[in-house]
Amino acid sequence: MSRQPTPPSTQAVQSAPISFTATTTTSTPKDRLASIQHHLTTQTRTIKMAASVFANVPAAPADPLFSLIAAYKADTFDKKVDLGIGAYRTDEAKPWVLPVVKKADAIIRDDPDLDHEYLPIAGLSSFTSAAARLIFGDDSPALAQKRVVSIQAISGTGALHTGAKFFSKFYPRPQNQKVYLSNPTWGNHVQIFENVGLPTTYYPYYHPATRGLDFEGLTNALRNADEGSIFVLHACAHNPTGVDPTHEQWEKIADIMAEKKLFPFFDCAYQGFASGSLDEDAWAVRHFVKKGFELCIAQSFSKNLGLYNERVGCYHFVSPPLADADVPAGDLCDVSMRIKSQLAIIQRSEISNPPAYGARIGDIVLNDPALFAEWKQNLETMAGRIILMRKLLVEKLKELGTPGDWSHVTKQIGMFSFTGLTEKQVMRLREEAHIYMTKNGRISMAGLNSRNVEYFARAVDKVVREIPE
Repeated sequence: MSRQPTPPSTQAVQSAPISFTATTTTSTPKDRLASIQHHLTTQTRTIKMAASVFANVPAAPADPLFSLIAAYKADTFDKKVDLGIGAYRTDEAKPWVLPVVKKADAIIRDDPDLDHEYLPIAGLSSFTSAAARLIFGDDSPALAQKRVVSIQAISGTGALHTGAKFFSKFYPRPQNQKVYLSNPTWGNHVQIFENVGLPTTYYPYYHPATRGLDFEGLTNALRNADEGSIFVLHACAHNPTGVDPTHEQWEKIADIMAEKKLFPFFDCAYQGFASGSLDEDAWAVRHFVKKGFELCIAQSFSKNLGLYNERVGCYHFVSPPLADADVPAGDLCDVSMRIKSQLAIIQRSEISNPPAYGARIGDIVLNDPALFAEWKQNLETMAGRIILMRKLLVEKLKELGTPGDWSHVTKQIGMFSFTGLTEKQVMRLREEAHIYMTKNGRISMAGLNSRNVEYFARAVDKVVREIPE
C-alpha cells in the first residue's frame, strides 16, 4: 500500500517546531526577546494609517463662560471674585440648596415604592401639568380650553432645542423667515436655532447710552419683520442685560406682533427669581395668552429651584383660541394632540425619555401646598439678597464718587447686571483685581456679598478713572 503524501499545510505545521528548536538551542532568552522586539518594531514602521475622514473638521472655540470659570478656579488669589457664572450664591459665597428642595428630597428617599423605571416619553405628567399652571396661571383660558401641550425637557436649553427642532420641521416659512434674537442675548441662543437649520438675526434691545431698553428700536424691528417671523422673547430678567420692558411696553409689543402676525417664542429661565413673585415674572407670558396668541415657551427650573445640574424644564406649546383657528380637519384639540405626537417623536429620537429625579423634586414642591408656600419664601430670599446687593453696590460707588451714573444697576432686574464696563476695563479688573466677569461687562449679582461688594466697588472706581470709556 502506497503512503499518502502529507498535505503542504500539515508539513508546515510539523516542520515549524523542528526549525524553532534548532534555532533556539543556540540563543539565550535575552536574545530571543530582542529578536521579538525587533520584529514588532519593524512591522510597526511599515504600517501606514489612512487619514481620518474628519481630518478637515475645524477646532471649535472654547466656550467663553466655562473658560472663564476655569480661569477663576485656577486663580490662587485670596480675594478673587467670581461674577461670571449665573448661579445663586449665599452671602458666604456658597451654593444654596433650597430648604424646600431638601424636604422634597427626603420625601423621595423615604418613599418605599420609589423605583428607577423609565418615565413616559413626555415626562412626568403631574410635574408638567403643575409647571404649566405655574407659568400660565391657575385661571388661564388656554389651560381651561385644553390648548396647552407640555413636554418635559432637559432644562431650558433642552426646551429651546425641542421647540427649535419642531419649528424646523413644521413651521411654514415661505420667505425663509428668520428667528429674531435680542441684541444682546444669551450666548447659546444662536447655535441652538442655527444647529437645526433656522437662520437667526437680531432685533435692537439694549440702549448703551441709557443702559436701558431700546424700545423704539425694538418696536421698529417688529414692524419691519416679515410676517410669520419668530421672535425669541425673554419672559423676565433678560439675560444678559437685566433690562425688562414695563407692562405698558409689553402691551405695545404684543399689539404690534399681533398686527404683523409674528410668532412669540418665550424663554423663561427666571420665574420668581427676578422680582421674587412668580405671578409678576409670568405677567408677559400671561398677557400674550390672554391676547389669543399661538405661542410657545421654554421653561427652566435651574435657577428658581436651584436644580442646576438636574436639568429640569418643560416645553409648552399654546394653540390659538378655537374661534380664531383655521382648522379644516378636526377641532383644535386634534391639532394640539398632533403637535404633542410630533414633539414626542423628537423627544424619543434624541433622549428617549427625560430624567426623573429633578422632575420628582419639582413635582413635590409644585403640588404640595405647604411646600409650595415655603418655596415662595425661598424665592423671596434669593431675589431679596440680589436686590440688596444692587443697592449696596450703587451706594458704595456713590460714596467713592465713581465717575458716571450707576443708577441702572438698581433699575435692572434678576440675576445679571449689564454694568456698562468696556472690554478693556473688564480685562484690567481681571488682571489686577482678580475679578472675573464676561467681556461685555455683564456681572452676576449673586456673586457679590457683604464681604466683597466694597472690594469690587473700589476696583471699579479705580478702573473707570484709569481707563475712561
